[in-house]
Amino acid sequence: MPNPRVLWLAALALLTTVAAAWGQRGERSMTVFEPNATYDGRFTFARIAYGAGIDFSFGGRGGRGGQWSHDYPRAERNFTTILAELTSMRVRNRSSVILTLDDPELTRFPVAYMAEPGYWNPNEQEVLGLRQYLLKGGLIIFDDFNRGRETQNLVAQMSRVLPGMVLLPLDFTHPIFDAFYRIKVIETIHPYSQIPSSYFGIFVDNDPRQRLLAIVNVDADIAEYWEFSAEGMFPIDLSNEAYKLGVNYILYALTR
Repeated sequence: MPNPRVLWLAALALLTTVAAAWGQRGERSMTVFEPNATYDGRFTFARIAYGAGIDFSFGGRGGRGGQWSHDYPRAERNFTTILAELTSMRVRNRSSVILTLDDPELTRFPVAYMAEPGYWNPNEQEVLGLRQYLLKGGLIIFDDFNRGRETQNLVAQMSRVLPGMVLLPLDFTHPIFDAFYRIKVIETIHPYSQIPSSYFGIFVDNDPRQRLLAIVNVDADIAEYWEFSAEGMFPIDLSNEAYKLGVNYILYALTR
């Protein structure tokens, strides 16, 4: 196990430089959706797009997206920069992909990320696509939504994907909390409401001893911490915890 303190100090120094450079490009003012990276075997951040009227004509892919695009692209750029610095993984950290759940290309990417699933209402093709993706070995991370109605929507939609599924609390005995960093206490809170975060999993046959299919971050929004981690918008310790969780998620998914 690498020395976490040494790695973390180095990564934070790198992130301050890199994330500031991204910010200087003006990416906050206008969301421009870049062409998807060509698959080459490196770990690539895969963001899920959903909703009506999504334009994936790469000849002129620009404009603003829906809730699914929240924190794009700086969240994934900052996170993959940290992931590449901390691990020996081959990581693509200058580009990413945006895919729909019914895109056959999705199976190339072992981990998928969805923002704001409280607004997600998949069609039948997307339901089938996600079911096939998960049962073939994929892992999806649901992030940036609140308890209550938004969580109820996620449960309703995932019940279409995996009938009979149950959200089960992730406790610290699960190996995901020891995949890279040994996390004994989760101290994250929602960046704006300040509500303590909760973490759940969806497992094969609702059995925590079996494969984890989905990670459900309730009142967390770890990508918000990634996006603004170099700007002093949030306490550095909370940004650190968000990165640790993300790194563990990816390492767990790729090595389980």
